[in-house]
Amino acid sequence: MKTFCGRANPTTGSMEWLEEGEDYDYHQEIARSRYADMLHDKDRNVKYYQGIRAAVSRVKERGEKAIVLDIGTGTGLLSMMAASAGADFCYAIEVFKPMANAAVKIVEKNGFSDKIKIINKHSTEVTVGPDGDMQCRANILVTELFDTELIGEGALPTYEHAHKYLVQEGCEAVPHRATVYVQLVESKRMWSWKKLFPIRVEAEDGEKILVPPSEMENCPGVPSVCDIQLNQMPSSDFSTLSDVVTMFSVDFSKPVQSASTYYRVQLEPVKSGKAQIVLSWWDIDMDPSGMINCTMAPYWVKPTSALQWRDHWMQCVYFLPREEPVLQGEKLYLTACRDEYSVWYNLQKAREGKNKADEEEHKADVPVESPVCRCRAHLLWNRPRFGELNDQNRTRQYVESLRKVLKTDSVCLCISDGSLLPVLAHYLGAKQVQYFVLFFRSLHFSMFFKANHIEDKIKIIEARPELLKPSHLEDKKISVLVGEPFFTTSLLPWHNLYFWYARTAVSTHLASNVTVLPQSASLHMMIVEFQDLWRIRSPCGSCEGFDVQTMDDMIKDSLNFRESKEAEPHPLWEYPCKSLSDPQEVLTFDFTKTVPQHCLSTEGSVKLLRKGKSHGAVLWMEYHLAADISVSTGLMQLANEQGNCEWNPHCKQAVYFFSSVIESQILSDPTAVTYVINFDTKTGEIAMDFKL
Repeated sequence: MKTFCGRANPTTGSMEWLEEGEDYDYHQEIARSRYADMLHDKDRNVKYYQGIRAAVSRVKERGEKAIVLDIGTGTGLLSMMAASAGADFCYAIEVFKPMANAAVKIVEKNGFSDKIKIINKHSTEVTVGPDGDMQCRANILVTELFDTELIGEGALPTYEHAHKYLVQEGCEAVPHRATVYVQLVESKRMWSWKKLFPIRVEAEDGEKILVPPSEMENCPGVPSVCDIQLNQMPSSDFSTLSDVVTMFSVDFSKPVQSASTYYRVQLEPVKSGKAQIVLSWWDIDMDPSGMINCTMAPYWVKPTSALQWRDHWMQCVYFLPREEPVLQGEKLYLTACRDEYSVWYNLQKAREGKNKADEEEHKADVPVESPVCRCRAHLLWNRPRFGELNDQNRTRQYVESLRKVLKTDSVCLCISDGSLLPVLAHYLGAKQVQYFVLFFRSLHFSMFFKANHIEDKIKIIEARPELLKPSHLEDKKISVLVGEPFFTTSLLPWHNLYFWYARTAVSTHLASNVTVLPQSASLHMMIVEFQDLWRIRSPCGSCEGFDVQTMDDMIKDSLNFRESKEAEPHPLWEYPCKSLSDPQEVLTFDFTKTVPQHCLSTEGSVKLLRKGKSHGAVLWMEYHLAADISVSTGLMQLANEQGNCEWNPHCKQAVYFFSSVIESQILSDPTAVTYVINFDTKTGEIAMDFKL
């Protein structure tokens, strides 16, 4: 069977489906999986083990055999915990074949083959009976089917089916229950991930304000959760308007309903403000008494307890459909609607002097339908992109650069996905801004132009760069070519170099003295020690006394499946690290010239200046807009004495994890890391190798 994988092609700016060998897809899944992160999650593992021991004891005390069903077993860890706690037999279900094969090996290596049966099926396909996958129904249900939103991986339908067909009535469940908590907040920073704010531009004839169209203003956005490491959000970036409230809970020991429903709580704001965001997280009780609890609560909720770092479960940011001004002490209703896989929220004010009929009418107001983006901007721009467009400092740098290059008779062409640069250029006095949008990603930009009364000033050309004709440009030559550059298909920092390929494709339409903005770009690199992110790639060896080396080997093989290991994108504002070297510029790309036929290569070494563990290299792009104006997609300012870094919060940086970690010691003789970096102009990809 062939596997088709979507990969961004930086030379065409599009996603392409590549045919890979049948092994590729699972290698990719294992290499980028969060299994290592889960095995390193000490808090989770200890609490599961305690809960499983207690459940097995409760069943044994009733004089019954302990028969365990473990759905989504992964490495087989929870089944091995059950077997070592005295369970008589475990049925461990794992649908992903390579993982099921690994679980068989791990279970055998740990001596539990006689007590644990691995079933490589989806749980809904498992049969029970003398000739079935399971001899009888289980009386202990153990699962780890949760994501950051709790239900996003299909936990509810899986539990619903298991209670109907696979477990006994009144079974024990580990975890026993999950509870979802919410807090209402005001946060300009988080709200800027959903809304486009008015943009102010100082033009020669006074201040101009670019306003977002009403279609965007009134759009509820997309329903998908925004999951982040909320523990990295400084308290100065949000203001809590309510106490933490229990929204709903699910008892996993009883039959579970997955059908769409809603939950409602009454809130009283603890202070007045603008209700914009619902922050949410959950905890799980491993036992009925709630004594064994594993929580995702952020730092300000339980400031005294040590936080367990984890990347497989984070916290949720939900955007209310619109901003609601609220007053301290007034009565509000917060409604959580959910379907099988997702949750969304609504806030309503309680009506004065309500009676029972009003209450019922109020309930009828609940929109059980999931919100749908109507303006299409939320489909084109992801949340970090909204944040980037709302970043006034960044906009100021583009405005200053445009001011330097635009003349009253400039003919501009803008190449970027859904960019506001043409509007800025128009306000700054360019006579004719020709605006060209790639035809397959055209945002309804006419609504922007209409909202700002400039629809007759800017021309949208829906064509790919290589298909641009003189007639598209009214037979004019382009004097200023601009781009941010930003393309929605870009995954790694250098994928936005598609601007260079597009610039090359339109070169016959450019005036001989054309100005290109940005004029060039450079790739930068720095060696870092991560506070926690290293765990997602770190071997585990043993977990709660069980040998899981087989899993480590499997991840390593999958990472080495391609000849060269690849860098992977991570938003480093969420993952603190300290720099062990100075940042270094390693490659430059000259946009005033076309893309060369030959590859661009560089090699060198970088000195480690601080004590620490070299977990990997971080790479990012800088765009040189004008002589003295640059924007960075990575490091925002040089690290301080301790090496703490501040990263661009709107972009993902590229992280290349080293296969072995070295500890740099005293600085008298700094260790050096040598590197070879190669930019293949045919594919637009960067290959790299580091030696410690």
